[in-house]
Amino acid sequence: MATVKPSFTIGIEEEYLLVERDSRDLASDPPDSLMAECEKQLKELVKPEFLKSQIEVATGVCSSIAQARRDLGKLRRTVADIADGYGYAPIAASTHPFSEWQHQHHTDKERYNALANDMQGVARRLLICGMHVHVGIDDDELRIDLMNQASYFLPHLLALSTSSPFWRGEDTGLKSYRLSVFDELPRTGLPERFDSFAEYQRHVDILCKAGTIKDPSMLWWDIRPSCNFPTLEMRISDICTRFEDAVTIAAVFVCVIHMLYRLRRDNQRWRMYANMLISENRWRAQRYGLDEGLLDFGKGAIVPSGELMEELIDLIGEDAAALGCTDEVARIRTIVSDGTSAHMQVATYNAAIEGGAEPKQALDAVVDMLIDETVRGV
Repeated sequence: MATVKPSFTIGIEEEYLLVERDSRDLASDPPDSLMAECEKQLKELVKPEFLKSQIEVATGVCSSIAQARRDLGKLRRTVADIADGYGYAPIAASTHPFSEWQHQHHTDKERYNALANDMQGVARRLLICGMHVHVGIDDDELRIDLMNQASYFLPHLLALSTSSPFWRGEDTGLKSYRLSVFDELPRTGLPERFDSFAEYQRHVDILCKAGTIKDPSMLWWDIRPSCNFPTLEMRISDICTRFEDAVTIAAVFVCVIHMLYRLRRDNQRWRMYANMLISENRWRAQRYGLDEGLLDFGKGAIVPSGELMEELIDLIGEDAAALGCTDEVARIRTIVSDGTSAHMQVATYNAAIEGGAEPKQALDAVVDMLIDETVRGV
């Protein structure tokens, strides 16, 4: 059956942690006027998140990665400028290096109050931030089909984005500890597979009718059909501290979706693998990031990340050219060689310790690095 070509529009959401410049700790109760000023300047593109120490931004509907870059840069810069006037700064990291979740307060909104009441201690630990990328797929059936196939690439995106090695002042040994926290919620992880949009809708309706969820936005899978927009929403990635890394993640995701559509158009499709295999790569990306490679299911062997990422660049090269983001996709190589934010954070901490700093001073140095890098180049 012929399918109308998707729009492949792009939208990026980022969640920032708000820190006090002097203490480097989280701003657990920032003044309402700070958010009010953000909303005055950015309108509907900014909103409070679950915790008061978080701020969420979202680009508008972008027709290209170039436009998404401009819009996201403006959002980061504006939030940083406004926060600076109050003695605060945003950091684009999926966990704070040392803050305690017990000291945080959730935002007083109906949805967040309901979440806190329903999830209890699990919700109170949600001191984490992520990055979500939406790609416009107007056809419901196509959106489900591409979601089923795109799951294979989710560990690659996580490995390229990790930014949460620390939790409550300790190096967890994981590059993305955020997922360990987030996976305590129900309805997280890899998505279910559905043969049609109608099948997906039937399952959602059961949960909604029973009252266990209010709407499909409470399906917190690593990738999902958005219930608010005609998009496929990628949610597995940590938020990228370096702005250029964020743009690359968005470019890679839209190119993967474009590639899968191209295969379908030519009566081909990506091979489907069992979730147990994809979950293994998800864990490896969570634990090691880029350091120890991922499973090549065909070879039945672990392959170095650099080799896998070169294959990915080749795989979506035609799509990157069609979407005008060849340079952004090629920057995968820079991330592989330089490391992610998680690497930078651990290296900053270790360098401070080796220089004679106490652990708290070393953690402060990590926060200072995150403050600087969050706005570099925007």
